[in-house]
Amino acid sequence: MDKSQGGIQQLLAAEQEAQSIVANARSAKMARLRQAKEEADREVAAYRAQRESEYRKKLAESSGDSGSTAKKLEADTTHKIKTLSSEASRVSQEITSLLIKYVTTVKN
Repeated sequence: MDKSQGGIQQLLAAEQEAQSIVANARSAKMARLRQAKEEADREVAAYRAQRESEYRKKLAESSGDSGSTAKKLEADTTHKIKTLSSEASRVSQEITSLLIKYVTTVKN
């Protein structure tokens, strides 16, 4: 009877040890899940901040809050005016001669 009593005690001790191991594993798993969630939350927050910053930058560029849009538009307009003026002066002599030719030519 002592032998069976000792076997039962051993089984109970092994069961308690197994329960302790399972409980430790569960708590380690829960701790790791919490840590993973916190890491994911930090990554999401960093990504959101980056995208928000890019969005605000584009919004500022397109709304003209900084005046950069007006300056860019003015520079583009000035460049186009210079291009058109140089092109007109380049072809003005040719156009003038064509007009004089058509005005002075008489057709019967």
